Amino acid sequence: QVQLVESGGGLVQAGDSLRLSCAASGRSFSSRPMGWFRQAPGKEREFVAAIGGSAVTKYYADSVKDRFTISRDNIKNTVYVTMNNLKPEDTAVYYCAARTPFTTPTSNEAEFEYWGRGTQVTVSS
Repeated sequence: QVQLVESGGGLVQAGDSLRLSCAASGRSFSSRPMGWFRQAPGKEREFVAAIGGSAVTKYYADSVKDRFTISRDNIKNTVYVTMNNLKPEDTAVYYCAARTPFTTPTSNEAEFEYWGRGTQVTVSS
C-alpha cells in the first residue's frame, strides 16, 4: 500500500512560482514512476507531468512545458513539481499519483495505481 500526501498549494498571482511536494509512504518508491495531474472546476482531470523512477525520463503536457519542472528525491520519498510563470488557467486541484514499480512513466491516468487527495492552486490575474 502507498499513501501520497501533497502539499505546497496556495493562492498566488499570475507570474508567480510555486513548488508542490508529494510525500510517499510505502515500499519501492524509487522504482515507481510518479505523476502529477490537475482538475480545474467543471473540467476533467488532466495530465501535467510524469517522471520515471530514476528521474531520467520525464514527460510534460504541452500546456506546462517550459514552465513546470518535475523532479524527485528518492531518499526523501518525495516528488515535486516546480511551477513558474503561473497563469490563471493553471488554477486547479493538483494530484500526485504513483504507478506500479518497474513500469514506465505515462500520461495515462488510468495506469496510475495510487492517488493523493490533492492540493489547491489558485492563480489570480
